[in-house]
Amino acid sequence: MQKTLLVAASVIAAAAVIAWVGTSNRELRTIAVTGECLTTAPKDRTAITLRVTTLDKDAAKSMKMASDQVAAMTAYLKTLDVKLQTTQFDSYEKTEWDRTAQKSIKLGIETTIAIEVSADNIETIETVLTKFAGLENVYTENLRMFTSTETMKPILEKCLGTAVENARTRANALAAGDGRHAGKMIAVEYGASTNNVVRPTANYLRSAKLAVAEDAAFAAGGIVAKDTEVAVSVSAVFEIK
Repeated sequence: MQKTLLVAASVIAAAAVIAWVGTSNRELRTIAVTGECLTTAPKDRTAITLRVTTLDKDAAKSMKMASDQVAAMTAYLKTLDVKLQTTQFDSYEKTEWDRTAQKSIKLGIETTIAIEVSADNIETIETVLTKFAGLENVYTENLRMFTSTETMKPILEKCLGTAVENARTRANALAAGDGRHAGKMIAVEYGASTNNVVRPTANYLRSAKLAVAEDAAFAAGGIVAKDTEVAVSVSAVFEIK
């Protein structure tokens, strides 16, 4: 992948534009080039979403059942070193198509509350899984590892600086043919992308032991995936001196 990007970068560099810009005092010669930086960031946090879903004929009872269960779970989670965030709170009429009667049958009011739990220690998330395994109405979603904002920010900033220097190096190489070099940077635009990929797990929250037995990734040494890939690209305009 890295070789492919480098080849693509060379093609882009070859397409750099040298232009003359008129000013009130002199003619300003500029060159427009691109620069890239490829790096990685460690995945330092693990997260899982716990979803509570309840169903009852009475709307108030359905919501209370879900709220009470989430409150009990949250009380325990707050004793751990985790971050919590409510990501969903829905309550709606659930229906089912009756083939015999050829009509939709009302089952009741379904309430869903989901909370995301994240920690910097993967063992903490395993503890959460073990604690709530087998509980009625509890499901799991989006088990994953990711790079936190605190870790990602300085890596992105450093990579941006590298991309700008890469652009300047290309500008110098192209200007060298005329015995010139790149001066001050006049304009710059940049973009960044990462591959923090979500890794799904089974829908129903089972015991950690069973999950480990059925999950090849765990068996191979945990859900730790390769580091987050980070790509930064810049389009820069330099003065040629």
